[in-house]
Amino acid sequence: MRLRKVKNANERLEKSPYFLKNPEEYKGKFKEVFQNENSIHLEIGMGKGAFLIEMAKTFKEVNFIGVEKYDSVLVRAIEKADELKLSNIKFICYDAANIDEVFNHEIDLLYLNFSDPWPKNRNAKRRLTHENFLKKYDTIFKQSPHIKLKTDNIGLFAFSLESLSKYGYTLEKVSLDLAGEDLFNIETEYEQKFTSLGYKINYVEAIKKEK
Repeated sequence: MRLRKVKNANERLEKSPYFLKNPEEYKGKFKEVFQNENSIHLEIGMGKGAFLIEMAKTFKEVNFIGVEKYDSVLVRAIEKADELKLSNIKFICYDAANIDEVFNHEIDLLYLNFSDPWPKNRNAKRRLTHENFLKKYDTIFKQSPHIKLKTDNIGLFAFSLESLSKYGYTLEKVSLDLAGEDLFNIETEYEQKFTSLGYKINYVEAIKKEK
């Protein structure tokens, strides 16, 4: 899918109080950013932000941070947040490959929703559940690493289950049809589209418990 460029996207981001420019400067200081001691939940690859914004509206006692690589996508989420005047959400335009440069044992829960599956074997290391990324996540979690993942791609899902398990995560909940489960679930933009087309959504909640 071709990414549509948004005019002056970067300038529009920088004008918003929800956008954190130069996020490395906040490493170890995100409690100060939100000015409270509430838990912090992170979504990598947040797209236009429908999921994270709805989560922030629903759980006002939790702080949310969304990471998106492309400013033309992120600007749409910024616009939504500006309208709602939310106090518990921030956004970062950043490459997940360097996520350990932004956070230092500050994150309580990580959401990986409909990440790029990188289906070719030669690109496996780019998958957000590859061991290389799991090692980086170890440094961002405050305590026990805790990941919730949703995807329509069964190949990525199978890879993720194996990778998480090998890395020491316990699979607390696994589903091949999230819509058929009795679980609280806020849908992403992609999820709404895929579900309407009859696709099954795969879901896993995994925790790497401290030894």
